[in-house]
Amino acid sequence: MKEKACKICHLIVTGQTCPNCKSSALSTEYSGVVIIFDANNSQIAEKLQIKNKGKYALRVR
Repeated sequence: MKEKACKICHLIVTGQTCPNCKSSALSTEYSGVVIIFDANNSQIAEKLQIKNKGKYALRVR
């Protein structure tokens, strides 16, 4: 199954809904990927306003 990025929180998922924000607004058109292991202690996660660990797209169209 092809990976899709959530248009709301940018989490990259393989299903039909985002487990992070429960949205079904997903897109296959995204660019840039960042993987967050520890959202609480990550300056990048803080800058991107990411609260949970996971694989995120930087830009979603």
